[in-house]
Amino acid sequence: MTWTSPPSFVPDGPLVGSDRDILVPFLAAQRHTLLNVCAGLTAEQLSTRALAPSRLSLQGLVRHAAKVERVWFRIRVAGENVPHLFGGPGDPTDFEDVVPDAAADEIDLLRQEWELCDAAVGEVPFDFTFDNRGDQMSLRMVYVHMVGEYARHNGHADLLREAIDGVTGR
Repeated sequence: MTWTSPPSFVPDGPLVGSDRDILVPFLAAQRHTLLNVCAGLTAEQLSTRALAPSRLSLQGLVRHAAKVERVWFRIRVAGENVPHLFGGPGDPTDFEDVVPDAAADEIDLLRQEWELCDAAVGEVPFDFTFDNRGDQMSLRMVYVHMVGEYARHNGHADLLREAIDGVTGR
């Protein structure tokens, strides 16, 4: 039987509440949206660069999401001493070195990274600040940044999916 990417439950969040009450579930919804765009595709389809001349693939977007989650939440905010994924910030390895045989493991890696990131910052106040290249940045702003990161790449993912098999509206 051929492996296909599984669907992902998109959680619903509140419409009122604290920053954490709103931003944490909103980011979770964006996270799961990316995997739902991938749902039902084979590993070969996930690694397909479907929109020439772009080198983007759905698998590359999954790898990129795992990389930026780790960088922002675990390394920059929580200060964890963990290795960078896929070459780290600015390195295009996440988009370029995709191989179908790794697709299932890389989707699992993204899910694991979500859990590790959530645990790393779960008790950190949203007002917590850290140095980001000479500027102070808050955890609140990291959540806003990550929502924007996913929203942008989910748009890319929608276009890739449509080019692969015509499916839209995920």
